[in-house]
Amino acid sequence: MEKTTVTPFKTRTATTALAVTAALGLAACTAPGTTASSSRLPTLDGQPPLVVAHRGASGYLPEETLEAYARAIELGADYVEMDLVSTRDGVLITRHDPNLAISTDVATRPEFAARKKTIQVDGETQTGWFSNDFTLEEIKRLGAISTDAERPQQFNGRYKVPTFQEVIDLAKAKSRETGRTIGIYPETKNPTYFRDLGLPMEDKLIAALDAAGWNSRSAPVFVQSFEPGSLKYMKGKGLKTRTVQLIDGDGIDMKTGAMTYAVPVDRPYEWTKAGDRRNFDVMVTPAGLAEIKTYADGIGPWKRYIVSIKGTVGADGKPVDVNRDGKINDADATSTAPTSLVADAHKAGLFVHPFTFRNESRRLASDYKGDAGNEYMVFYRLGVDGVFSDFTDTALAARGTWLKETGR
Repeated sequence: MEKTTVTPFKTRTATTALAVTAALGLAACTAPGTTASSSRLPTLDGQPPLVVAHRGASGYLPEETLEAYARAIELGADYVEMDLVSTRDGVLITRHDPNLAISTDVATRPEFAARKKTIQVDGETQTGWFSNDFTLEEIKRLGAISTDAERPQQFNGRYKVPTFQEVIDLAKAKSRETGRTIGIYPETKNPTYFRDLGLPMEDKLIAALDAAGWNSRSAPVFVQSFEPGSLKYMKGKGLKTRTVQLIDGDGIDMKTGAMTYAVPVDRPYEWTKAGDRRNFDVMVTPAGLAEIKTYADGIGPWKRYIVSIKGTVGADGKPVDVNRDGKINDADATSTAPTSLVADAHKAGLFVHPFTFRNESRRLASDYKGDAGNEYMVFYRLGVDGVFSDFTDTALAARGTWLKETGR
């Protein structure tokens, strides 16, 4: 989903007032004279929220590898999420970024040194090695690496980059092995970038789902994209699965808690190319949600659209390092009262799967007391229909606690 690079207050968190608001929202779902266990959950369909393994068990193993996906499934994930990019020979592989320098050991491979270059990806200048310059055979020589220095590094280089087909095969095999259905949640990543290179992804994604017998409304598949045009194209070409419009932002203004926007996560890149200067925030308005409903089934917003954070600003106008650890991040902020986005989306008939939930203390507002479970509880109580998590086990444990709270 969002960029790997960590920006202050964008590590994409509750005060007493927030807890009260959430509790009231939960109570409102219980009809007079009934118990919590007999009431409908506040999700769109009344079912428990899904836990989506964001890039697999990426909190524990190098992301978007078969090993990370298998680990997430072992931990109990309902769905495994993957970003799709294309190789030079047109094969869909699972990487979050076209730039292989971010998540593989390509920089250590002398045979590929000459392919390093500086280009524009969705309006952002990047230097590195790009998937569209490599064949699948060459991609398979690379090893995946952790994209977060705080996470385990001992597995770097040990696991290979899988194809989309290999992840489909894994999900099917694990479904047979475990006796439960493991779903997949693919994203067309940078679709305009690849289309402009003559490597469009959409038809290949549909073909893979067709071959798997998973191109239907009832299939364990959600297809997602930040670009509406990609979703609309696939719907027009016969994609029948549930689809999700992703909604991003760049950061949070510490003074106000408001969303900020900057390239490349200010708007869908297809809008930028067309001269449309609106930002992603137009998508979370009632009119924006109504438009999304014409081509998608749900939204995947950055979680700050639902519960933001607000920091402390000193007399000099600069952020205050509240915990005095020498860094400014979410741990120096507190969460704000929730917006009406979940309710608004449900009113429009859209489910809500916010991203991304993580365990590191630097990514948790101070009022969560360093416990990621507290953040999940706020969102579950608000009625989100699923969560994207790097730590499947933490998300599931919090879901279990919340379900007990509701009497289930």
